[in-house]
Formats: sequence, C-alpha cells, structure tokens
Amino acid sequence: MLIDFFTQLRAAGIPVSIQEYLSLLALLRSPAAPLTTEDFYYLARLSLVKDETRYDRFDRVFAVFIGQLQVQAGNSDVPAEWLQQTFRKHLSDAEKNALEKHGWDKLMEMLRERLAEQKERHAGGSKWIGTGGSSPFGHGGYHPEGIRIGGPSAGNRTAVKVWEQRHYQDYDDQQTLGTRNFKMALRRLRRFARQGAATELDMPGTIRGTAEQAGLLDLQWMPERHNTVKVLMLLDVGGSMDDHIARVESLFSAARSEFKHLEVFYFHNCPYESVWRHNDRRRDERLDTWDLLRSYGQDWRLILVGDASMSPYELLYPGGSIEHHNTETGAAWLQRILGHWPHAVWLNPEPAGSWPYRQSIAIVRELMHERMVGMTMEGLEQAMKLLSK
Repeated sequence: MLIDFFTQLRAAGIPVSIQEYLSLLALLRSPAAPLTTEDFYYLARLSLVKDETRYDRFDRVFAVFIGQLQVQAGNSDVPAEWLQQTFRKHLSDAEKNALEKHGWDKLMEMLRERLAEQKERHAGGSKWIGTGGSSPFGHGGYHPEGIRIGGPSAGNRTAVKVWEQRHYQDYDDQQTLGTRNFKMALRRLRRFARQGAATELDMPGTIRGTAEQAGLLDLQWMPERHNTVKVLMLLDVGGSMDDHIARVESLFSAARSEFKHLEVFYFHNCPYESVWRHNDRRRDERLDTWDLLRSYGQDWRLILVGDASMSPYELLYPGGSIEHHNTETGAAWLQRILGHWPHAVWLNPEPAGSWPYRQSIAIVRELMHERMVGMTMEGLEQAMKLLSK
C-alpha cells in the first residue's frame, strides 16, 4: 500500500529517495509507530520531505492517498471507506442547473441528519455523504452549494464549507522577474522625510557656507532621506488564490523592496478574528485581529489582496467560514478593519470581466466603498492615488 504513496509523491515532483522510504517503513515497525492518521501524517512528512517548499504538494498527495482527514462535524467522524472515490458521475449542464441550493441553515441541518442516519458507504448518489455524485456532502462530484468532506476539490469551487486541513505556503518575496512595473506603480505612494543623524552631505548648504566664509571650506551635513509611508498588507492565500500565486508573489516582492515600513499577514478568503504571519504555522501561531488593530495605528496604509471569490455565507453568516466556526460574520470584521484604517484598498487579481458574475465580489466591493481595483498597472496606479489621499 505504501508503495503507491511513494510513487504518487515522486509523480508529484517530491524527490523521495528509496532510503527515505525504507526509513519510514522501519519507523512504522518500531514501538514508536503512529496510532492515528494525524501522527502518520507528521511522521511521513518528517521522513520523506526535506524541503518546506514542498509541504503543499505533500499535503495534496497525502489527502488523496488517505482519502480523508479528520472530520469535525458534531461528535461524529466520517469513516474513511465512505470517501474512497471509485468513479465520477458526469452531469449535463441541465442536470447541474436542476440541483437545488438549500441555504446555510438547512444545509447544516441536513448534514447533522446524514451523520446520524447513514450507516454505509455511498457513491454517485444525490443524498448521502459520498463521492462522485450530486450529493451536497462528500467530494469528487458536483453540487452548486455543498460541503466538501475529505479528498481533493473536483475543480468546481462551489463548496461553502470544507472539512480538511491544508497547509498553505508563504508567498515568495524574492521574486525578481515581472516585478519592475509593480515597483514603478508602488513608488507613487512613497513619501520622503529627512530623519536621524546628519550623515549625508548637503551640497547646496556647503556651497553657500563656503561662499559666506570667503572660500574657506564649510561642510554642511543633513539627515538621510527615508521613505516614511507605512504599509500593512493582508494577503489571501489558498483555494482559488492558487491561480494567482505568480502575480501576487511579484507584487509582494516589489512591495518588499519599495517600502521600508511593511508588515504582511495572511488570511483565507476573508479576514476574521485572527490572521497569521507564516502559513506553515498558521494553526499554532495566529495573531488576534483585535491585537492587529491595536498594534498598527491609523497612519498605516492598508492593502488587501485577494480574489474575493467565496460563498456569500462566508461574508454574511456567523459560522460561514469555509475552514472554521466564526462567531462574527466576515462582513462585520471587514467593516471593523476599514473603520480603523480609512486609507485602504482591495487589489483583486481576478479579471475584472468576471466580477459582475461573483456575488461575493459585489458584496466586498460594497463593503470597501468601491475601493476595489484590479491587479493591473492601471489598477495599481489608481490604488496608489486612493491611498495617497
């Protein structure tokens, strides 16, 4: 069985050696062998992955191989065999359009009922927790408003809730290709002031002082000029943002080189009660959003970067977050953030032509008071003008 896991890792571009695989087998035979899926996950990652940049690939392969991750739905777990996909049912456009959206409250109630009633595995159906069908619960199929449980996304991006743990990777701030235009646009926001010790030669002052001293050299010094603009960036990561990684990394790298005072935090889809600095430690090292508000004053410029493509429930319903149970809505947190930082813009890498077809984008634009711009040169220039006011 683990041979398949080994070959899948190699196929995903993770350079796992035979020796590393044998070391994992030896550990599994030892008294320290893992007793849970989570223990096996960490042991396998420790044994087989030596480069943190490949953690995300490992997570994808692991999720497919195991077939499920721990499911937190009430006090019940969904058995692994229920989520082993054997086929995928292909629905026509007419069949997809005929599927009913149940709404948030009814969907949660239906899930509790299924967990209490279901006793066996189902595949290709329209009701039970399973795979490959049109049920709103499971994975590998299609439903316009479902809950994905275990397994990878089928690519439809219609889930309003996901029960699995993904490890996102930090955006790379060392990108050099494609960042020059971003740098030129970001420079419109810079403001300079002379601060600190007088260490820079003041040429006009020196000439004037020397002339006043009848030719006797009179060196004049002045403080060095520094960029005084302070920028706080909140970056959406994971999910549909995977399509925009290269462009966001270019923007991030350009911002890192242009602004001396730059702080960066991550969120997923919408900022809620906490954010984080490092994606590989986001489960353990989060910063309370209230602490974020207290730590950075209103003189900071706020740039939110995300495609704003999510279920409207994430913005409008308590508990609507796709990853956790949020006691306050995403809209409430976004309004609170904008109330603290009045100089704020939202950069959206999604093509502007698709914005009218995404309900969540319309909601975020309204919450942002229309201060959402595309991640284009024209959009960046517009954003810098808005932040400069």
